[in-house]
Amino acid sequence: METRVAVIGIIVDKKESVSELNSVLSEYGDYIIGRMGIPYAKKDINCITVVIDAENDVINSLCGKIGKIDGVSSKAAFSNV
Repeated sequence: METRVAVIGIIVDKKESVSELNSVLSEYGDYIIGRMGIPYAKKDINCITVVIDAENDVINSLCGKIGKIDGVSSKAAFSNV
């Protein structure tokens, strides 16, 4: 099956949710190209960017699992290649 590269932007509002988020991301570790996390103390949030190369179903599954975590929001942008 063909893969696509996507960037998933994640904002964590509740620090208690970080461990659950990390657990979900580690499930998809074989697909993740890289990730960068930036704490923003002024707003008491964490911003995370994940770059992934996977089939559409895998990317959508990851985004769905992230979306179910309390205090976490995300959006994905897909490449055309």
